[in-house]
Formats: sequence, C-alpha cells, structure tokens
Amino acid sequence: MKHQKSHEVALTGMLFALSMALSFFESAIAPMLGLMPAMKLGLSNIVVMYAVLFLRRRTAFCLVVLKALFAFLTRGTTAGFLSLCGGTLSFLVFCLLLALPIPVTGYIFSVSGALAHNIGQLLGAAVILSDKMAMAYAPVLLVAGLIVGSLTYGISHALFPALLKVAPQVEKKTGKQIKF
Repeated sequence: MKHQKSHEVALTGMLFALSMALSFFESAIAPMLGLMPAMKLGLSNIVVMYAVLFLRRRTAFCLVVLKALFAFLTRGTTAGFLSLCGGTLSFLVFCLLLALPIPVTGYIFSVSGALAHNIGQLLGAAVILSDKMAMAYAPVLLVAGLIVGSLTYGISHALFPALLKVAPQVEKKTGKQIKF
C-alpha cells in the first residue's frame, strides 16, 4: 500500500513537471505562431487527459489545480483564475464523457475537453472582466478549441499507446474504452 501511494505521488509530480514544461513551451511559441493573447496550444492539457484516462480522477483534478497555481505564480491572478475555471470545466466534461453509456472516440474526447476549457475560461472572464468582452472573444476561442482539440487528439493518439507500452503498470482505471 505504501509503495502504491509513493508511486502515485512520484508520478503526479512528474506529470506536473511535464505539464509546466509544456505550458512554458506553449507560452514561448504562441507569439511566433501569431496567436491572440491568452491563446495556447493546449499541450499541457494532454497531461490531464492522460491522468483522467489512466490514473485516478483525484490525481487528474490535483493536476488541474496545480496547473492553475502555476499559472497564478507565473502569469498572475487572472491567468490562475482562468486556468482553474477552464481546467475544472474540462475535467468535469471528461468525467461526464466517461460516464456516458455510449462509446466516445478519442477525437470527441479531446475536442470536447478543449471546447470545455475555453468555455470555462470565457465564463471566468465574464465574472472578473465583463460578459460583453467574453462574448466578443467567444467565437475566436470556440474555433480555436476545435483546432486545438484536433491537435491534442493527434498528439495523444500517438503518445498514449506508446506510454502504455513503456509504463505497463499503469492500468486503465476508467472501465470505459476510449480509442486513441
């Protein structure tokens, strides 16, 4: 039991470190890609998707909170709050999709998470800034969510099967098969 708990804490720490590195990378390349302010590629959300699918949900939500704390510490209060709003709604949508009695593809899973993340951020922006600003930004963020969700699907489609071969001790915890 102790070994399992230590393994989970170590794995959570490594996943958080990976999430921070991906977030830093996204922030560095976003201006080069000509993305609008606050737009990112969603690469660090792949880490949360992985945790939801292959680890405990509590671990996945812990990563959401840690990512928001990292955004708060590196980019300020607003970024931290918006990260928490987007990450929490995305996490809830992932859990809802896993609870559905119908099969869900990896593409739908990824795109739904990206769209939920952007909607959560828009709701958070409506609370702290203004609902008019959030609504004006909504079409752009929703289109970006479709594109980013497709990108995260492509990356996770390539990575998840390989990660399960490298770390076979990580079992599927969901009881529902999502094909990546």
